[in-house]
Amino acid sequence: KQWYQRRVRGMAKYCTVVRVLCHTQHKLFKLQEKKAHIMEVQLNGGEIADMITFARSLLEKPISVKDLFSENEMIVIIGVTRGHGFKGVTFRWGTKKLPRKTHKGLRKVACNGAWHPSKVCWSVPRAGQFGYNHRTEVNKKVYRVGAKGDAKSASTPSDLTDKAITPMGGFHRYGLVNEDI
Repeated sequence: KQWYQRRVRGMAKYCTVVRVLCHTQHKLFKLQEKKAHIMEVQLNGGEIADMITFARSLLEKPISVKDLFSENEMIVIIGVTRGHGFKGVTFRWGTKKLPRKTHKGLRKVACNGAWHPSKVCWSVPRAGQFGYNHRTEVNKKVYRVGAKGDAKSASTPSDLTDKAITPMGGFHRYGLVNEDI
């Protein structure tokens, strides 16, 4: 207990940014997922000590979408691309296949560089991990934040028809949206 209080005081004294790790409640979705998605949310505004007490008050409590995002807010999305495992040079870099009678395989690179410099350059295509790359997308706008069960969630000022956000037949590979949007 004392160790924990000392750590909190140290965070309030030395930290410049406060971030909270959140996870989804995958039981609420109709998908076949067993692992929850994890999201890191940065707290902004006020003193560091106030942000830490606010973050501690949120522990083990559900956070709704409208608490995190607001309409017309610009956000930054950070994630990873889909991983494809260890792939060869032809799949990974799109190099041309070698002729049919090539010794020891044809989905290779014929020459991996000059004699000097006597090492393989970074620009030479090689086999290795394909995908699972870190990506950051900036300036994404939140157009609408809706509540669960809102029958008018897709209505706009130019289209006043009462309709839900889910398209007819549901979203491809997802289904119907039954939670906050």
